[in-house]
Amino acid sequence: MLSKNQFVSPNQQLDTSYAEVVINIPLNRVFHYNIPPGLKENLTTGMRVKIPFSNKIVTGICVGFANTPLPYTMKDIISVLDTAPLIDNGMLQVTQWLSSHYCCGWGEAIYAVIPPVVRSRVKEKWNIFIKGADHIPMLDHTTLSEIKTRAPKQARALEILREFSGEISAKELSRISGCQMQGLRQLEKKGLIIVKRKLLEAENPPVDIALLQQHLTFTQEQQDAFDKINKKLTQPMPGVILLHGITGSGKTEIYLQTMSKVIGQNRKVIFLVPEISLTSQTIERIRARFNHVAVLHSHLLGTFHHSQWNDIKENKIDIVIGARSSIFAPLKNIGLIILDEEHENTYKQENAPRYHARDIAILRATYENALVILGSATPSLESYYRASCGDYEKIVLPKRIGDRQLPSVEIVDMREEVCKRKRYRIISQRLEYYMNQTLARNEQVILFLNRRGFAPYIHCKRCGFVLKCHQCDIPVTFHKKLHITLCHYCHAEATPPESCPDCLASHINYRGFGTEKIEDEIIAKFPHYKIIRMDSDSMRVRGAHEKALTAFERGEIQILLGTQMIAKGLDFPNVTLVGVISADTVLNLPDFRASERTFQLISQVAGRTGRGPKGGRVVVQSFNPQHYSITYAAAHDYDGFAEKELGYRKPLNYPPFGKLTRIVFRSPNEEKVKEKASLVANTLKEMVKANGNCLEILGPSPTPLTKINNMFRWHLLLKAQNYDSIHHTLQGIADMLKSSKGVQAMVDVDPYMML
Repeated sequence: MLSKNQFVSPNQQLDTSYAEVVINIPLNRVFHYNIPPGLKENLTTGMRVKIPFSNKIVTGICVGFANTPLPYTMKDIISVLDTAPLIDNGMLQVTQWLSSHYCCGWGEAIYAVIPPVVRSRVKEKWNIFIKGADHIPMLDHTTLSEIKTRAPKQARALEILREFSGEISAKELSRISGCQMQGLRQLEKKGLIIVKRKLLEAENPPVDIALLQQHLTFTQEQQDAFDKINKKLTQPMPGVILLHGITGSGKTEIYLQTMSKVIGQNRKVIFLVPEISLTSQTIERIRARFNHVAVLHSHLLGTFHHSQWNDIKENKIDIVIGARSSIFAPLKNIGLIILDEEHENTYKQENAPRYHARDIAILRATYENALVILGSATPSLESYYRASCGDYEKIVLPKRIGDRQLPSVEIVDMREEVCKRKRYRIISQRLEYYMNQTLARNEQVILFLNRRGFAPYIHCKRCGFVLKCHQCDIPVTFHKKLHITLCHYCHAEATPPESCPDCLASHINYRGFGTEKIEDEIIAKFPHYKIIRMDSDSMRVRGAHEKALTAFERGEIQILLGTQMIAKGLDFPNVTLVGVISADTVLNLPDFRASERTFQLISQVAGRTGRGPKGGRVVVQSFNPQHYSITYAAAHDYDGFAEKELGYRKPLNYPPFGKLTRIVFRSPNEEKVKEKASLVANTLKEMVKANGNCLEILGPSPTPLTKINNMFRWHLLLKAQNYDSIHHTLQGIADMLKSSKGVQAMVDVDPYMML
């Protein structure tokens, strides 16, 4: 991490004639423009300008000024688009570091900081909402098939409305179904849908609670942790605290009272969560304690998002809650930044700039002299190792509130299950037995499977053909309720075949299982109990997560089935049984973090039970029951797992011991991408050899998912002891990494996904 004295602040002298401008392109370069006399008084750093660039008129950001003319003819700025800066000097320095560290353009970094709704100055006042007519659920499959023949996108919209109750915005329905407003109006004329207009401001009103809830009384362990945090807050450079507390140990209450302490000192707080839609309970608790809270996320409706951003910028907000991009909120005088569930990979941005919110949080805290708290029951091994080395202060909460015990975990060997029952059953006898007992006691069950859809493979019994996506060369998933095959990478849809496309046999078999198939099986086995499925298919409508979790909390639903979105942030005392349907889905991925993710997922989902006086039990089904990630998770032994996993990584120099950067090459031409990857790899190896082997190059090789969206993909990995070696080497091949001859190169520093 760079310190702030390594940055050069943009020169803001307004009596100069040349503006330094960056553009939203993957090129880390500043361009110089003349400032016409009529614009000189109106332009400051952080403002957008309209400029001529490469025979086009584009928008850039002014990042500074220059006194000395350059030895080439400079063009004039056409106009200044803002009356006030969209980004201040402090955030310009953050984006400058971001572009340097993550190998992207400075303009790309700045555009990541300023939300699109702020750049576009959205002023819409109304939104259109769609609701299915009362007879929509009665539409049979034949009627829908007839509509699909004439208007497939309209049929898709009806299928979505039939599956989900309540209203959905027309914009969101169009995004999901592909049916634009013209098609929706046709459905309205046929009486199949109801269209309503609503004031946008009414959709997300700011919530200020006059009678705030009081803080809870700390346990002794919580008080000790709070005292240590309080001591850090008094230091001029508080640094970073890793709050390692087991599930149910009261981390959230420590967050809340620390936030209260910071606000009492007239300073501000940023509270980051992995996914905003899945942490409604945490947000409700914060809003019940504090006024002047803003919630930022990409799904906010336009005008409200714009007003929230302005309220933050105008110092009307004390606490900003949001997902990873909220780390860029224009909050001033920050005293505390919290990353809840800091181990989650959603804190890593997968598009340029490919930043990690944890790194940006620590950088911002350095500028603001603020404290960073990284909280988790299963910390990332990077944070755990840095705490062990003394870079972070570590605070441990080893006990649950009220001395409640962690749930007992039982591992079911599915190999034995197959042998005993002579066939594979999705729900083991042991899990089914515990479910019957739990439901009979009027208690609730959570079932976890990290795979959505009905069946992940469509297979021919006669010739062995597997139906794959024509754009990705990856098996498609069958989604039964929508009656489609879907590629989970490029999102291409198709109608399932009635016979084998290869040998024309009718022996089409749907193999494997996803949450949809489990839902059908649970309904068949437990017909007298209500079940709700939570995955990205069933929870696409705005507010669906909150609606589902509220119904579950009230006891209206007895069984909650879902993917990893139910593995974190949920606190339901009446949940006494958690079933992990398959612990192997993540474990078998070709990724060096697969074991870590498996341990974290099992530990996190196990933590959803036993949080009340009734206790809890966890059943983990696996074909690899002896794997250390599963056995350590069953024993609730994080330290044991960390020691074992770090022992495997150290000799290979994988993070946290070494630094890793991945270069991915993409092209529609397989030979060209292979040739470019080999050329870059050979150049890198020659450079490394000349510089004394300070860097290790792995590859090139095809990525595990070799073709996505008609693009063939190869990659190589750079491993080193520090980032300086990697960055210095990448600078030497910067020209080679520019897109050329139909081949794109993507640099990912600290990659979290290796597929």
